[in-house]
Amino acid sequence: MQRSNYVGIEYWISKSIKCPESSSSFIRIGQKPVVPLHFNFNRLIMKTKMPKRKLGKNGPEVSALGLGCMGMSFSYGAPKDKKEMIALIRSAVERGITFFDTAEVYGPFTNEELVGEALAPFQGQVVLATKFGFKLDPKGGPKWTGLDSRPEHIKEVAEASLKRLKVDAIDLFYQHRVDPDVPIEDVAGAVKDLIREGKVKHFGLSEAGVATIRKAHAIQPVAVLQSEYSLWWRKLEAEVIPVLEELGIGLVPYSPLGRGFLAGKINENTKFDSTDFRSSLPRFTPEALKVNQGLIDILNTMASRKNAAPAQIALAWLLAQKPWIVPIPGTTKLNRLEENIGAADVEFTPDELREIEDASSKIRVQGDRYPEQMEKMTGR
Repeated sequence: MQRSNYVGIEYWISKSIKCPESSSSFIRIGQKPVVPLHFNFNRLIMKTKMPKRKLGKNGPEVSALGLGCMGMSFSYGAPKDKKEMIALIRSAVERGITFFDTAEVYGPFTNEELVGEALAPFQGQVVLATKFGFKLDPKGGPKWTGLDSRPEHIKEVAEASLKRLKVDAIDLFYQHRVDPDVPIEDVAGAVKDLIREGKVKHFGLSEAGVATIRKAHAIQPVAVLQSEYSLWWRKLEAEVIPVLEELGIGLVPYSPLGRGFLAGKINENTKFDSTDFRSSLPRFTPEALKVNQGLIDILNTMASRKNAAPAQIALAWLLAQKPWIVPIPGTTKLNRLEENIGAADVEFTPDELREIEDASSKIRVQGDRYPEQMEKMTGR
C-alpha cells in the first residue's frame, strides 16, 4: 500500500533515543512492540488506514476528509509563509489526505500556485479541485468585481488553472457561484467541452439551488456540489440533499467547522483583524457568538464521552450523515490538521446521533452566515 493511503499519528520525541545495539528494549503501545529503542529518530509515525469515499455516482474516490487550502493565502488574515504551507500540504498527503480544494479567486491566483507547487510530486495520487466564475479586478487587486461564467471565460480560466496547478487535467472543476446572466446550460456545455478535450475530469457546482442542479445535470452530469454545511448551517437538508441523493451527486461541505467556531476556541471575547473575513460576518458578532455557544456545549458533552475534540465531533457528525459526503476543513497548523484527521475514527451509535439532533434542534442559531449581498449569490 502507498504511504498516501495512511493517516499518520505522530509522537514527537524531544531528542533522539540511543540504546546499545544489543538492547532488546522497545517502545510499546499497549502490549505491542513498535520500534527498537536503539533506533535514532526525531519522531515516530504510526500508520492507520484513512478511509476513502466515492463522491456520488460519477465523482472521484477521495479520502473521507479533504483539505480546504483557501485560508493559507486568502480571507483569514495575511497570507501564511509559503514554505510552511507547502510543508503542511505535503504533511496532509503523508497522513492520507488525497483531496485538496482551491480556486483562482483565492489570492487571486496565489493559492492555486501554492497548491500546484506543493502537490507536484504527488500527481496521480491526489485529487485537485478548483473553481471558475468570478470576475476579477482588472487592476490585479485581491477582490472580485462580479460574476463571469461566459463559456469563453470558463475555458480561459481552465487553461490558466492548469498551468498554475501544474497538471494536465483538472480533477474537479466547480462553478464557484451561479451567474444569473449566463444560462446554466451554457455553463455545463462549456465544461462538457473541456471534459471531452481531456482538460477537466469532473464537473461541480457550488452553492447552487435545486433547479440549477437539475438543469446542469441534464447537460453534463454534475459529480459534486460544494456548499456550506455543518451543525450550524443545515439549510441544505430541506431540498438540496434529497436531490443530490436522487441524482447521485456527491456533497463537499466547506466551512464544516463553522469557520473555526465549532472547534470550540472562539467566544464573544474573540477579536478578528480587519483582514480576517469573519470580521464582516453577522454570525461572528460578539452577541451572536455568545448565543451560539450552546452548540459548543453539545459538542463538548459528546467530545468528553468519546475522548475526542469538539472539532472531531462536528466533522464526524457530517461524515455520519451520508456516505457520499466529504468535508474539507481548512487549517494552517499541523496540530489542527492531525486533530481534524482524527475525526475519521469517531463513530456514533444511532442513539448518540439522535441525542445530537435533539439537543441541536433546541438551539436557534443567531446571525446570518453572510452579509446580505453575498447571501444573495447562493441558492440560485
